[in-house]
Amino acid sequence: MGEQKQEAVLAENRKQKRKLAFELFLYFFRIGWYTFGGGWSIIAQIQRDYVDKKHYVTNEVLLDLTSVGKSLPGVMVGNVTLLFGYHVAGVPGALMSLLGMSLPPILILTLVTYLYTWFRDNVYVARALRGVRAAVVPIIFSATLKLYPAALHDWFTYVILGAGVALLLFTDINAILIIVGAAVIGLLVSYLRRGKGGADAQAS
Repeated sequence: MGEQKQEAVLAENRKQKRKLAFELFLYFFRIGWYTFGGGWSIIAQIQRDYVDKKHYVTNEVLLDLTSVGKSLPGVMVGNVTLLFGYHVAGVPGALMSLLGMSLPPILILTLVTYLYTWFRDNVYVARALRGVRAAVVPIIFSATLKLYPAALHDWFTYVILGAGVALLLFTDINAILIIVGAAVIGLLVSYLRRGKGGADAQAS
């Protein structure tokens, strides 16, 4: 009886994951047609729809997924979409999210390749793309304002932020190395804080 109940629960979980995976496919297929600005505009879309509205993930989780996706080899938007889909609906969610996000660019690029000469020389297309690029900036800025409280909660995180910005602006160090270095420093500081907390507890 217990085994049957467990199997029923597992079957229901699989059904829910398949349902969520299909929902993610439709979502990313829809936004894939009009999401410009690379991976950062995708983050803004996810933050609005799945953090603020549906509450599937928190700002902290989204920041973690973005950090990992940015650090991995490959295209950032694909990495983040894959990780987000896996977090929400497991392997089916990861595959369906990536498929949904990939199809629109593939279809658009196929069309653009076929009509490349017309697109290249069309003044109206060039003007439209300039307008799109300008509109992407406030979208990304809005997401940044909503996400930064989840990343910056004490003086140490502000120091890391300042150091990271300085290294990106004034050196040629790869962004991945900066992220890895920040992760190592974060681990060391966390370890030292735990050690200090344990010592204080023993002393008291």
